[in-house]
Amino acid sequence: MPEQNELVITRTFNAPRELVWQAWSQPEHFKKWWGPKEYTCPDAEIDFRVGGKFLASMMDAEGKKIWSVGIYTEITPKDKIVFTDCFADEKGNVVSSEEYGMTGIPLEMKVTVLLEEENSKTKMTITHVGLPAGEHTEGANIGWNTSIDKMEVSLKQMKN
Repeated sequence: MPEQNELVITRTFNAPRELVWQAWSQPEHFKKWWGPKEYTCPDAEIDFRVGGKFLASMMDAEGKKIWSVGIYTEITPKDKIVFTDCFADEKGNVVSSEEYGMTGIPLEMKVTVLLEEENSKTKMTITHVGLPAGEHTEGANIGWNTSIDKMEVSLKQMKN
């Protein structure tokens, strides 16, 4: 049973694990899916190594950007990625969620991504820890799932 502040999402893709790994680790692929369905990701910098940082934006239809930054704390090639998840400014400085009109979200959360190959498919499990229970977790669940929907489309394009 997950803790109240733990969101777990599992999805299986009809794609090899290598492609799903690239979707997470390569900025040109990451930009195609990061953020909920109503957002694009015009900016993504990824220093994909333990201790490395990512900085990415999500932009809405009006051009307003929400920035995220994180530090990779664990990377097991093609198996596991663990990183911190924080709201940020465009320079990568951690800021309060209140900067984006959201209250009650901690300055730092943790995301773990596990990848498992199953019959030429890839099972991905995302665990997001630190969200307050209630509307923030519900919103993150919708955001992650619509992002993953976009990842699925991107993976199909990568296969071709």
